[in-house]
Amino acid sequence: MAASLMTINLEEGMPTVAQAQTRLIGELGRSRAAGAKAVKLIHGYGSTGVGGKLRIGVRQFLSVKKRQNKIKAFVSGEEWDIFHEESRKLLEGCPDLAKDRDLGRGNPGITLVLL
Repeated sequence: MAASLMTINLEEGMPTVAQAQTRLIGELGRSRAAGAKAVKLIHGYGSTGVGGKLRIGVRQFLSVKKRQNKIKAFVSGEEWDIFHEESRKLLEGCPDLAKDRDLGRGNPGITLVLL
């Protein structure tokens, strides 16, 4: 049985935004192929200067993918809360996300994606 939730660490190796986006394309494809319903992206929040650029670049990339209907939804870590409408959509699509330790913590270093 495949995991319904996968975690992808985009910060690893301190990539540029372009490198992280290229890696993200591959990782989203692998996650889908493995049967995942959602992915948790770790991109950092900017404490080293790199995380902030990754966070912004990844979220812009995901906005485009959502408009193209390549992903169903995504939620920033800051908004990842049971009272947030888009978060509830993710929880409906992948109930395993209810166990996520960052739910309700306002973590700016992550983004959650519903495939």
